Amino acid sequence: MATQPVSPAQRKRILRVIFISLLLDLISFTFILPLFPRLLEFYRNLEATDVSSDSVLNRILHGLNAYKQSFSRPISDRYDIVLLGGALGSLFSLLQAIASPFIGSLSDKYGRRTALLWSMAGNIASVALWVAATDFRTFLASRVVGGLSEGNVQLATAMAADISDEKQRGSTMALVGACFSVAFTFGPALGAALANVETVAANPFATAAGFSLLLILVETLYLYMYLPETLPSSRLSQPSHTSTPKTKTPAKPHPRTNSYLLLNSTHFIFILFFSGMEFSLPFMTYDLFAYTSSQTGKLLGFMGLLASILQGGVTRRLPPLRAMQLGVVSCAASLFMLGRLTTEAGLWTAAGLLAVTTSTVVTGLNTLSSFEAAESERGGKLGNHRSWGQVGRALGPLLFCTLYWWAGRDIAYAIGAAGMLGVCGLVFGALKAPPVNISSR
Repeated sequence: MATQPVSPAQRKRILRVIFISLLLDLISFTFILPLFPRLLEFYRNLEATDVSSDSVLNRILHGLNAYKQSFSRPISDRYDIVLLGGALGSLFSLLQAIASPFIGSLSDKYGRRTALLWSMAGNIASVALWVAATDFRTFLASRVVGGLSEGNVQLATAMAADISDEKQRGSTMALVGACFSVAFTFGPALGAALANVETVAANPFATAAGFSLLLILVETLYLYMYLPETLPSSRLSQPSHTSTPKTKTPAKPHPRTNSYLLLNSTHFIFILFFSGMEFSLPFMTYDLFAYTSSQTGKLLGFMGLLASILQGGVTRRLPPLRAMQLGVVSCAASLFMLGRLTTEAGLWTAAGLLAVTTSTVVTGLNTLSSFEAAESERGGKLGNHRSWGQVGRALGPLLFCTLYWWAGRDIAYAIGAAGMLGVCGLVFGALKAPPVNISSR
């Protein structure tokens, strides 16, 4: 039986639901990002008053201090909290790498809507734990639950692919990418503002956490009311009862242009170097220009705003492979600049190049991956693709910062740039543009 195409009006409605829900989800997710230093410092000071020295947080800090002391050059104590935040970020990414393939496969079997609503239940539990986190152990539990249940991004990508043909796929994926840029531009600022409103003495961040929970609850209700099932098998045309039964024909083999091993490896290597650079940026801006957290936040906000403009105006009009080529070249150039810059003008120029990278590479990779997946396996394949990227995001900060503190900024960014040139080799020399068909598959 043939899959019935999605009408333009229905596609527009579904895209609106995907965009609004994903924006709510990502704004809620980014609330916590600027709060990590103060939040972790609060828990550290809280447990410092405890006579027990065998708490979870104290054991983690002891391990991080041993790691920090192993370097040939001293690391300021001001980075203790940054390293702790990086460790928690790596844990979250590692849990995402484990969960993403399962969430994707479940969405292929039971439907995108069902999988997404179960994912939202996990997100609600995660943020509710944050609201109640009067100690570090509860906060850590909230991050673990969130890492294992967060499936909104990959399912939004799968749903966007479900309702788009080849000609629409790139612009649709750019719309998903634009949600990231918009959320990362405004979400952290809103979270930081709400953190100044203290409503619960035992948890000074309960106001921000409560508002984040409210957004997740609104998103869940919105999805339950307005999101239809997009799984292609739910749109199979039913045969007429008056027609003569026909022999079931086997499905045609799905044409492949790029192997999934190549796509996933490219994703892993790119995220490995990019996330390492991303995490080291606050270290570098402080070392070179004595930037405060506020100044670094403005730099990151500039990158997010520029990336959102590029997503809406440039990326959506480019073929996915061309967008990736533009992004990896910009990233390699930026890494070379970051290893040698001496002026703030150079820093902001490099940040502009990184905004180009943010707006193009992952969007292009997701688009190419969606072309390679048959309808019946799209969720699982995109989940595996995301998993490889999350492994890179878990390892990148640890490896890059180790290199940064052992060998220095010049060598660390030079190696990062060389690694990105290797990614350029894959993108320009190995990946191929899929054939463009006028009709959808």
